[in-house]
Amino acid sequence: MVMMMATVEELGVKEKPQWCPGCGNLSLLPALKGAIADAGVNPHETVIVSGIGCSGKTSHYVNTYGFEGLHGRTLPVASGIKIANPELTVIAEGGDGDGYGIGAGHFVHIMRRNYDLTYIVHDNQIYGLTTGQASPTSLLGMKTKTTPYGVIETPFNPIANAIINGATYVARGFAGDIPHLRGLIAGAIRHKGFALVDIFQPCVTFNKLNTYEWFRQRVYKLEDAGYKPVDKEAAIKKALEDSESDYKKVPIGLFYKEERPTYEDQLPQIKNRPLMKQDISKIDLSAAYKDLM
Repeated sequence: MVMMMATVEELGVKEKPQWCPGCGNLSLLPALKGAIADAGVNPHETVIVSGIGCSGKTSHYVNTYGFEGLHGRTLPVASGIKIANPELTVIAEGGDGDGYGIGAGHFVHIMRRNYDLTYIVHDNQIYGLTTGQASPTSLLGMKTKTTPYGVIETPFNPIANAIINGATYVARGFAGDIPHLRGLIAGAIRHKGFALVDIFQPCVTFNKLNTYEWFRQRVYKLEDAGYKPVDKEAAIKKALEDSESDYKKVPIGLFYKEERPTYEDQLPQIKNRPLMKQDISKIDLSAAYKDLM
């Protein structure tokens, strides 16, 4: 397992990242930038949408368009952008609290609709920005500011939920292995359909359990085990493997992939022309203005 950290100069950013020294986001960022380049998409035709949390700063450090929205509302904004202009490459960024807690309802329904966008979740098993409360993915027994006697709730399983609810590209990476993570994100961007990339992103300040070393001792790559991401039942079994083994072995890689018509491709309103290119000069909106103003 290779862990790589990058300097500000190597990241190629104009603004100094405001993450803690050693934060997993500092490894995730070059993986994302490299994946965008590998996928062959143009920066001026790419939008990164983020919510609130440590992950929300990502769009500030990548030379694309960006939109930072409300906590837990990353996916509605991203889907709206995709409907308005399906020609754009849309990447949504969020944390485990942002996406699997406050935004869980959006997460469930966007997958069954199968929008053509990539959702990258910085999963550090903690609320980092608000200084260390338990999140939906915190492990049983983990002690935090809000669980001083240990977490008693079953952790949310994003991989299993994504497979069951209709995501067409489901992967998990580790911020301590940039080349592997870069490939997973690039594959997600190239995929036509809803792609989830859940990323183990250690929070070195507030999560003292799920450290880089903790993950290095447990993660293994699905492709190295000869696994093929084509069978949904097998994918669900793999998604449950970590909890069933008490997190002694944790798979990363591509769990499942399928081809299915996207939501926006089935909308008759934009079948022939994107909304942003449609002529509305002859449409009378006065009645709507009068009713709503």
